[in-house]
Amino acid sequence: MYQPVGYARKAFVEEVVLSRSVRIGTRDSELAMVQTRWVLAELQQAHADHQFSYLEMKTQGDKILDVALAKIGDKGLFTKELETAMLDGRTDLAVHSLKDLPTNLPEGLTLGAITEREDPADAVVFHPRLQGATLDTLPEGTVIGTSSLRRLAQLRHRYPQFQFEDIRGNLNTRIRKLDEGKYDAIILAVAGLRRLGWPERIGQILPPDISLHAVGQGALGIECRDADPEIHGLISVLHHAPTAQRCLAERALLRFLEGGCQVPIGVFSAIEGENLTLQGMVASLDGKQLIRDTHSGLATDAEAIGIALAEKLKNQGAQEILDVIIKENRQP
Repeated sequence: MYQPVGYARKAFVEEVVLSRSVRIGTRDSELAMVQTRWVLAELQQAHADHQFSYLEMKTQGDKILDVALAKIGDKGLFTKELETAMLDGRTDLAVHSLKDLPTNLPEGLTLGAITEREDPADAVVFHPRLQGATLDTLPEGTVIGTSSLRRLAQLRHRYPQFQFEDIRGNLNTRIRKLDEGKYDAIILAVAGLRRLGWPERIGQILPPDISLHAVGQGALGIECRDADPEIHGLISVLHHAPTAQRCLAERALLRFLEGGCQVPIGVFSAIEGENLTLQGMVASLDGKQLIRDTHSGLATDAEAIGIALAEKLKNQGAQEILDVIIKENRQP
């Protein structure tokens, strides 16, 4: 807490009045609001001489709920409106689930900070009548809901006997649809369930040998204008270097494969000592083709690790798999 030691009360009041008001852009979903309020509280605690507020917005991805994500296209599906607000001066920064933030940002914007990561794994949420189950115990024909091509491809590879159905909406909506009996289980991110205070709904956490997680999953990305050094300084308190190194390697892999958020690319990263190890996966939508490989190096060379692994995967046929998926899933 800032204390005006050595200053007259009048001088302190004038300093607060003259301090900058900072506005944060956010999606208006419950999870996005929980994440944004956490960021706001952290910034307010660290910078008591500033005033922080937020502006809620709906993105294209929030508005279109009757079409599979892969059919819409993923260029800023959950970010474009927030980025426009920064570029036209309505907001100063935006809070994103990092997995939703494209690897190529609009001119004038940059990824200013990456927060410490929550568990990035995928979780299975079962219908209440299946409490205590695991995917391995479910019968043939079990209906699994997911909107992610990455999860779909990996689960089809491991569990070809299940039925998979698309599911859209925020986490509340998806869990309601599950509990109404439209699905036997759905796949969500551990991080989102924990942040919303629903850890008891996690029936099974999927290990990397079943489901590699999304690039950036579990971390928050704080985007801001490139030419705004004051904002860069303010948000630096949120930056977590080990998480950033892992996520930069993951995002470099995704960027080099020219993949967007809605393609079946999965990752798993870990830092041990000075070394970072990145595992990557590309799969066909039917799960019949699945390519995995690993690359390691110094954590300080995170982006180079991601690019090297992408090269390995390309040499094993990953690009051909992605080209077919992108062609099949894009509307004319």
